[in-house]
Amino acid sequence: MTEVSDRPESWPVASRTDLHRDDWVVAFRSDMIRRPGHEQEEPFRRLVIEHPGAVAVLAIDDQERVCCLRQYRHPAQRTFIELPAGLCDSAGEDPLEVGKRELREEASLQAGRWRHLLSTYSSPGLSNEVVHLYEARDLTAADRGDFVLEHEEAEMEKVWIPFADLRAAVLAGRVQMAPVALAVLACDAFTDAR
Repeated sequence: MTEVSDRPESWPVASRTDLHRDDWVVAFRSDMIRRPGHEQEEPFRRLVIEHPGAVAVLAIDDQERVCCLRQYRHPAQRTFIELPAGLCDSAGEDPLEVGKRELREEASLQAGRWRHLLSTYSSPGLSNEVVHLYEARDLTAADRGDFVLEHEEAEMEKVWIPFADLRAAVLAGRVQMAPVALAVLACDAFTDAR
């Protein structure tokens, strides 16, 4: 039986042009690429958002409630039910350590047990972003340290939602943030598999 698996591959790039690059974490570029083995064909353009990756944490307390955040997201012009999450700010940064940092900074929590659920590409037709999803349990209060909530984060509201209610909201399409849906469904599937 053939293993079902994605595989790394890189098609030839004839040229690359930065469309936007600054000191923030993402960049936008235009690549002119060719199909392998078709060097005589004209290259075609693909736009690429360079992204360092992110982590989202499904933090579940001893009452089976999930720590969620309500946060406004301007590109979508919506306030979403989200999980504590953040960017992998530095090259080679361990996603688990990013999850621990984000849980502490955004939700003032720390966890005694961690489980990797999934790592997924958000939108590989446009971006190289990988989102790492973790389940965190044995939660206790933690100090944010010197982290200051600014901009949209300053308006975040922390809410505790029973896991079953969050799963129902995901399945009904009332909660549409992809990392939330994926983390909830993966956690549910892994729990059922035990």
